[in-house]
Amino acid sequence: MDKSKINQKELFRTKYKPGKPGSGMLFDEEFIGNDDPVKCFGMTFENDEKRREYFLEKLREKLKDPEFRKIEGFPIGEDEDILALSDPPYYTACPNPFIDDFIKYYGKPYDPNMPYSREPFAADVSEGKNDPIYNAHSYHTKVPHKAIMRYILHYTEPGDVVFDGFCGTGMTGVAAQLCGDKKTVESLGYRVDKDEIIYQQETGEDGKTTWKRFSRLGERKAILNDLSPAATFIAYNYNTPVDVRKFEHEAKRILKEVEDECGWMYETMHSDGKTKGRINYTVWSDVFICPECTNEVVFWEAAVDKEAGKVYKDFPCPHCNAQLTKRNMDRAWVTKYDKAIRQTIRQAKQVPVLINYSLGKKRYEKVPDAFDLALIEKIEELDIPYWFPTDPIPEGEKTGEPLRIGLTHVHHFYTKRNLWVLGAVLNRCLQCIQLLKVWLTSSLIRTTKMYKFTIDRKMGNVMGTLYVPSLWTENGAFKLLEYKLRDFIRIHFPEFMAITSSASANALKYQDDTVDYIFTDPPFGGNLMYSELNFLWESWLKVFTNKKPEAIENKVQGKGLPEYQKLMTECFKEYYRVLKPGRWMTVEFHNSKNSVWNSIQEALQTAGFVIADVRTLDKQQGSFNQVTQAGAVKQDIIISCYKPNSGLEERFKLEAGTEEGVWDFVRTHLKQLPVFVSKDGQAEIVAERQNYLLFDRMVAFHVQRGVTIPLSAAEFYAGLGQRFPQRDGMYFLPNQAAEYDKKRMTVREVLQLQLFVSDEASAIQWLKQQLTKKPQSFQDIHPQFMKEIGGWQKHEKPLELSELLKENFLSYDGKGEVPSQIHSYLSSNFKELRNLEKDVPALKAKAKDRWYVPDPNKAGDLEKLRERALMREFEEYRESKQKRLKVFRLEAVRAGFKKAWQERDYATIISVARKIPESILQEDPKLLMWYDQALTRSGVE
Repeated sequence: MDKSKINQKELFRTKYKPGKPGSGMLFDEEFIGNDDPVKCFGMTFENDEKRREYFLEKLREKLKDPEFRKIEGFPIGEDEDILALSDPPYYTACPNPFIDDFIKYYGKPYDPNMPYSREPFAADVSEGKNDPIYNAHSYHTKVPHKAIMRYILHYTEPGDVVFDGFCGTGMTGVAAQLCGDKKTVESLGYRVDKDEIIYQQETGEDGKTTWKRFSRLGERKAILNDLSPAATFIAYNYNTPVDVRKFEHEAKRILKEVEDECGWMYETMHSDGKTKGRINYTVWSDVFICPECTNEVVFWEAAVDKEAGKVYKDFPCPHCNAQLTKRNMDRAWVTKYDKAIRQTIRQAKQVPVLINYSLGKKRYEKVPDAFDLALIEKIEELDIPYWFPTDPIPEGEKTGEPLRIGLTHVHHFYTKRNLWVLGAVLNRCLQCIQLLKVWLTSSLIRTTKMYKFTIDRKMGNVMGTLYVPSLWTENGAFKLLEYKLRDFIRIHFPEFMAITSSASANALKYQDDTVDYIFTDPPFGGNLMYSELNFLWESWLKVFTNKKPEAIENKVQGKGLPEYQKLMTECFKEYYRVLKPGRWMTVEFHNSKNSVWNSIQEALQTAGFVIADVRTLDKQQGSFNQVTQAGAVKQDIIISCYKPNSGLEERFKLEAGTEEGVWDFVRTHLKQLPVFVSKDGQAEIVAERQNYLLFDRMVAFHVQRGVTIPLSAAEFYAGLGQRFPQRDGMYFLPNQAAEYDKKRMTVREVLQLQLFVSDEASAIQWLKQQLTKKPQSFQDIHPQFMKEIGGWQKHEKPLELSELLKENFLSYDGKGEVPSQIHSYLSSNFKELRNLEKDVPALKAKAKDRWYVPDPNKAGDLEKLRERALMREFEEYRESKQKRLKVFRLEAVRAGFKKAWQERDYATIISVARKIPESILQEDPKLLMWYDQALTRSGVE
């Protein structure tokens, strides 16, 4: 019998008795299930409680092992708190020691003889954000699971093992499991037949829509990992079987109990002075001190025009009419004794200014009156009878603002009544299922003082920060929990459990070559400070992120771009190790800094991956700068890369440094690239199939493996043209060229990549594009060139058009036959010049002084001349006594680094690299590659 079918039945976990903290799925006596035997990894247990007891004891023993606790990224927390949060073997709030067992039971051993072939797949990952799964629990970054499903369906088969080492809330796991749900798969626009074959639409050669086999229906097994215990706890609950009816019953029971106890805290008097309404939310305002009259100024009263719906930056003092701004006022402060931490604290003063409440089904608003103020004061005097977190807020990049206004501990982020309700709910959740605790955590951020109030009532948290605005909304905890409950009961929970681990992605402790596909959305530079942002959640869960291996740029942690790149390289090396040869990894990238983009590329290539496709997430064709290494990343992109198959790696050991090694890599790489990409009746240029990017990938493949590069660029381009068919500036294997030709006939035209000239390399590519289409004279092309160079980088040495043309192109001087490139253009575009021989005077006169792209077979001499000029410049930089080169020729540095690498002169690479401004070095992927490898080979830190 199919193991997954057994598991679906076995793991429907509804057999826990109440009163056991964190014990899974049971509620009150009415819902106690029968104690059916369950199987787990081939072992049979009397019931699911026995299963959990058995593995908890195993985990308890592991936690006593000092070596186990030395695993990098081991979270910070007491053993009992880690155990209470865990549900082994499927989830541990620490490195999961049962993953190898999971792989052994569900995985398929790597078989080099098993055929596998896929092209890179690009999909619009903006899809599906309205789904209850996406909305139920917020997180700082989250890729919609339906978008991830497209990738998983493309790259895998049912039963394959999918991995995400930066899993966040576990959307990769959700996607992997929903690949077995016919309704969800069909919602993506695919068709599923009775044999569970999935088809996608495509346009045939005749222009008609046909259905092509795409994948097979069936769940995939997911391994999820994240450094943050908060993230993995959310991920585990998204990927765990749940009886939704029982969950809803228990959640409503808890809400009823807590409302009976605390409902009075959210009462307010209606305008009739007799009827009590229910508070939906209360708006609080900062209070400042006027620098002129020293009176208190309530920001809401002084700066907000309620009728016009505006908040003014400049406003008059209500007492002395002096012109004020928040910048020229000091805050008002209050000093009080905090019983929870037994300290006197000083905090910025904030007062309630507006109450939104309901009476029946109708909503009203009012200014807080004496009843409301007395109620708040009464609650402040009482002691909360439940545990709540009082951890001090750590120093960090995002914690400066709350610390500045006196929010020094976790509980300071909440009003007393919200804190009371959350503590009461948590106390009851501990007696029931883990999902109830996640239901609580889903409300923890929106019940804080960070929920911004806006006049138009489009309120929300400022994502990626720990910021308390001058006007904030105290959401009623009951209302928010009720709202979140509606989201959770609409979720399509899986029938199979993923396995989840809380560990660093650079310390995966499981076997090599075991994972079939990786989808990952890692941290990118300094975009988000995950450990700081997750601190509030983790304080309620009592287990915290170990920040030491956190792959981010963070000044407080002492991590800059080099440290970030080093950590990401370590993580990608682990990804490479566990991924099966010949298989794929998809990386989502969303950072606008070139330097971070280059760091990610360098980390991927250093780990051993080969990048095969880079495209924007919305499937719009990116600019040249967006789809090649040299440019700025202006929007989210998807990086498709693969682990070379074992055959190539073994052959390369024998062929390394030879021409055959080069062409073996190119043949293998071309197999991995998309053959044809079209949109709206236009074919797109596949950037990776262009000669210069093929050359760059070949060079990187050799350099990362410490091998000399046997061919110059000109020799490579000439060999490429001799060995591989060319179509529209792209190179193919013979069978791919035939496929491209057929599909090319179904579109109107080929959409060329847009080029932006910012340096010598992009200028050469732009000129090549222009002169390939139309050989031109200097006078013809100069005006166009001048328009293009407005964005020339300041550090890049300015070059004259004449210099670029002489070093990289050829000009016909009117002697001898007209070159084929010019002859082809003239005979095609001028009627009077058609069918003329190449030595006809009229043709020669028209062709004279036109610049053209040299034939690759004849470009070698030109390249040698150019290299000599570049090396003369490089020698000047090498001998220069300047500590920093302000203006220089990047192409000269690249040429010098390449030559030094070939000669194993790593010291020259390092010394010149240190003369280049750090920001420039980090933003140039080629320089970065040579420099990083030189450091590695020479052992210099």
